[in-house]
Amino acid sequence: MRVPRSASPVRIMAGLLLAASLALAGCSAGDSSSNGGAAKSAARGQARQDGAGGGSAADAGSAPKSPKTKTPRLRPEALIRTASLTVRVKDVPKALDAARHTAEDAGGYVGDESTSRDADGHERTRLVLRVPGDHYDEVMTGLQGTGKLVSRVSKAEDVTDQVVDIDSRVKSQRASVARIRALMDRATQLSDVVSLEGELSSREADLESLLARQASLKDRTTMATITLSLSGTPVKKAAAHDDGPGFTDALAGGWHVFVTLLVWIALAVGAVLPFAALAALLYVVWRRFVRRLLPARPAPAPTTALDPLPQARPVTDASPKAGGDGV
Repeated sequence: MRVPRSASPVRIMAGLLLAASLALAGCSAGDSSSNGGAAKSAARGQARQDGAGGGSAADAGSAPKSPKTKTPRLRPEALIRTASLTVRVKDVPKALDAARHTAEDAGGYVGDESTSRDADGHERTRLVLRVPGDHYDEVMTGLQGTGKLVSRVSKAEDVTDQVVDIDSRVKSQRASVARIRALMDRATQLSDVVSLEGELSSREADLESLLARQASLKDRTTMATITLSLSGTPVKKAAAHDDGPGFTDALAGGWHVFVTLLVWIALAVGAVLPFAALAALLYVVWRRFVRRLLPARPAPAPTTALDPLPQARPVTDASPKAGGDGV
């Protein structure tokens, strides 16, 4: 800035101070603007964080109003499900047909079936159903709806460790069998071939046993087993109003006793008849054959009447009595 010579030193100092103040004002403005931009960017970042946090807070606050996202529950990979149901129904054949359709619609089948009838005429049927594990609960609900549930026992066994162990052992055994076969291909001596064949047979037998256990576990974990027992309810007859036994009741009771007596007599005759027939046969044989072989007995001598013994006459003394008449 050019200052005229005639200006006083005071004016020069005032001009310098004004210029310095203007320069300081410009620097402070630049700093404030830069600080303001940084503050704005920081505010924007904070706003974004607040918005995100506010959104989560809002979601947390509105969680009861909006449906919650269900956390998936960890379930075992291999479960053996078994159940036992006892259901009382009015019509056993109809309930049996419904149970079959329920199992078949779910992709299962009837593994075993048995039907019996007790002394009172009540029909009982026992079914063993195999259904897929995915439809286990659905089938159980359908079977319970066929009648009145009397008892229910269900069990779930976790065999994931066994499945993993069997799978690992099968894999290792297959690799072992493959190694033995590779050694047999490279064997040149007969003794080595014979020894390797014996080892191969042993390892293949172990592999087949493991495969059988693996198949059994797979079947038991894939298909659930449900044992269903259907029992028929007796038909209740309306009892007639009767104060006591009457003539017809007495007649029916007497007839029942008479029939029971005849039955017991028939049973007794049937029990004795074989022995009576055997006794009659033995008697005929003895009469026709054995008796003829026996020696004939001598005829007894005829008995004659004995003459009566003579009666003793009385003895008379003919001698003269002593002291009688003498000559």
